[in-house]
Amino acid sequence: MATGAETMKSTVEQFTAAGNKAFKDQVEKSMAAMGELNTHSKKNLEAVVASVTAATKGVETLGAQAMAFSKSSLEANVAAAKTLASAKSVQEVVELQTAFAKSAFETYMAEMNKMTETVAASLKDSMSPLNERVTALVEKVQAAR
Repeated sequence: MATGAETMKSTVEQFTAAGNKAFKDQVEKSMAAMGELNTHSKKNLEAVVASVTAATKGVETLGAQAMAFSKSSLEANVAAAKTLASAKSVQEVVELQTAFAKSAFETYMAEMNKMTETVAASLKDSMSPLNERVTALVEKVQAAR
């Protein structure tokens, strides 16, 4: 009978050891997965912060450009009004007004192109960190297949 009890004890010990090892392995895998998830989340948060920072910088640049354009436009309008007021004939007023309108339109179009480039660059800069994170996620999912 001692042999049967010893065999039973040995079987229980083996079963317990196997259960403990499986539990320990599962806990280690879970901890590693949580660590990896935390690292991934941290990198995502850093990407969002970098994206918002780039977008904010772009908005500030665009605002500064708009203010500078408004100021120069106002100055040009005042100068044109003074020039028009000093005109000696209706023909001169028409010529001055035509020249001013052409110049104002060209300046406006150039400024709009400049602002469009600023918006495009800002959008590119602000999306870049997010695109990198999406690419990293896609690569991770493909590697897990």
